[in-house]
Amino acid sequence: MNTTLALFNLGGGEVILIFAVILLLFGARKLPELAKGLGQGIKEFKKATSDVTNEMQRAMEEDHTPPPPKPIQAAHTEPSSSASSSPATPAAKV
Repeated sequence: MNTTLALFNLGGGEVILIFAVILLLFGARKLPELAKGLGQGIKEFKKATSDVTNEMQRAMEEDHTPPPPKPIQAAHTEPSSSASSSPATPAAKV
């Protein structure tokens, strides 16, 4: 709270004066309703910001998931393409 007061450069007397003006404007009966509404608004705002943050994190995690690994093919010692494309041997014609 001290950082907020320092941000607006308000002292203790000024804060009390602001509360007194609010009390005069709204009256003692309306202050609990105002405080309740303000509290609910802050609660909903925090919930909305956390929901958005969680959704963005889920989207980032989905985008960064690696693709499934491809199956590794076994290495052949003899070339299979040359054996299938070569003409039949003379011994096979007999």
